[in-house]
Amino acid sequence: MVRSGSPWDGDFSQYFAARVHPLRSTAYLLCGDWHRAEDITQTALVKLYVAWPRLARHDALDAYARRIVVRTFLAENRRLWRRREHLPGTLPEPPAATDDDPSHRMLLLTALAAVPPKQRAVLVLRYWEDLGVEETAAALRCSVGTVKSQAARGLATLRQRLGPHYGDIALSREGGR
Repeated sequence: MVRSGSPWDGDFSQYFAARVHPLRSTAYLLCGDWHRAEDITQTALVKLYVAWPRLARHDALDAYARRIVVRTFLAENRRLWRRREHLPGTLPEPPAATDDDPSHRMLLLTALAAVPPKQRAVLVLRYWEDLGVEETAAALRCSVGTVKSQAARGLATLRQRLGPHYGDIALSREGGR
């Protein structure tokens, strides 16, 4: 008799249904493309499914899944570095935007796409996922100092890309959605 599925399929299906959209949103902020974000999320969830029976702490799944998404994104960028498009050094002058202006979000996402992958990963984890410096360092397996310096450099790149019209930048769930 052939069994269909594994004993943990039900648990994984419940987790998948509850967390696929937030993980995809994180992947989108990392890569800036919904199709690529879907691929990153799918690859990350396949990796999570394979590791599922070995996971001892199901209470820490969100952090583990988020770490898989970030690492999948970074690994993909290492493989695809030759095929990347290079943006010109200057951007056209952006129009003045208000907080409720949809073009404001698009400008922010475009500027975020110009930030190098490691810095973008730090910015997304720190300001979108609202993780602390220590949690971000643990997720990326780097030092606290690296997180701080990468965040500072990433924010400087965003400010440079966005220009003086946007003042201080804050990546937050409210501003990012």
